[in-house]
Amino acid sequence: MRIGMMADVYKPHVSGITNYISLNKRYLERAGHEVFVFTFGDLDFRDEEANIIRSPGLQLVDTGYSLNFRYRRTAKALLQTMDLVHVHHPFISGRLALNYCRPLHIPVVFTNHTRYDLYAQVYVPLLPEEISTSFLQSYMPPFCTAVDLVISPSPGMGDVLRKLGVTCPIEVVPNGVELDLYHEACEDCRLEFGFNQQDILLIYSGRLGPEKSVDFLIKAFAGVAETVENLHLLIIGGGPEEEGLKKLAAETGVLEQVHFFGMVAYDEIPQYLAMSDIFVTASVTEVHPLSVIEAMATGLPALGIHSVGVGDIIEDHRTGFLASQNQAAFAAKLTRLCLDKSLRRKMGEAARKVSEKYAIEHTMKTMLDHYERLEFAALPRRHNLSSRIRSLVEKLRA
Repeated sequence: MRIGMMADVYKPHVSGITNYISLNKRYLERAGHEVFVFTFGDLDFRDEEANIIRSPGLQLVDTGYSLNFRYRRTAKALLQTMDLVHVHHPFISGRLALNYCRPLHIPVVFTNHTRYDLYAQVYVPLLPEEISTSFLQSYMPPFCTAVDLVISPSPGMGDVLRKLGVTCPIEVVPNGVELDLYHEACEDCRLEFGFNQQDILLIYSGRLGPEKSVDFLIKAFAGVAETVENLHLLIIGGGPEEEGLKKLAAETGVLEQVHFFGMVAYDEIPQYLAMSDIFVTASVTEVHPLSVIEAMATGLPALGIHSVGVGDIIEDHRTGFLASQNQAAFAAKLTRLCLDKSLRRKMGEAARKVSEKYAIEHTMKTMLDHYERLEFAALPRRHNLSSRIRSLVEKLRA
């Protein structure tokens, strides 16, 4: 099968969506399929992967995103040879998929990876919430109806789409994780980083943007560190908030206990998790946080906020704790985990077991079953006379 992954941005930009596409592309190719990624910008970037098809775009400041409303003619022509396309951003890539692929009866799959309602509140603060919500309520239902399959990575995100007015069927397919990397991670590397066995290491990995609420984490950590000895917070990742967060750590008196490691290569993250004791996150904008699943696969209990995504993965009082979005409540549960080593061990073992259902081998097979079903259903329409004529016209235009 020839599969086109359509995304508004791809490597070298780092995000959960980028990692999702790259990982699934690799496993689909191992299974014998051809996978192409269609994206924008970074025309001079030398991809280590094959079949990355880039079209030019206007770079949006330092976001990593490039804006365009069409593909290069050669990219469009190639896209229209796909057996199926999978869209990962609905507004630009999504519209192009409908414009380029629907007329030729090429099946279109859409995965909603992002809480666009909450991101609008964070990144466009001057825009009234009613306007951003109204836009999503007017855009998402018809777009989702127009594609052939809507995927939600978590039940909670499916509920969010329903509240936006989406009425078409929604399939829940979790984003997969390459669990072996985390099961086999080395635990004996604390000394290399200057920590000892008595230290209690909390870890956060992810983007350092305002939507991730890392400032909440640091403030809660500062309170707990007053009563728990040998406590450290490891922060893996980069982003626009990094310098401000370092300043906050200094202001709260915990700069020496909060360790900013910056951007870390994806294949190095397991060792940071393996030497840690507890995974922490305060983000409420997640859809299906792979970072939480990766921590669980390593055998870490996790502490997060009751919310879509995080609340779908962490099983409260079994694989970790869920707290309200209240600093004191979060700190209380964090303190309990820090002081009770046997509880951490028990929750970590349960977390590792639960993580098995997110294995990439399992989730990819589920997704591939959907792909093959849609491809088979589209065959009669794709081979009728009108579709063949339209395909010929598209080739002539290219």
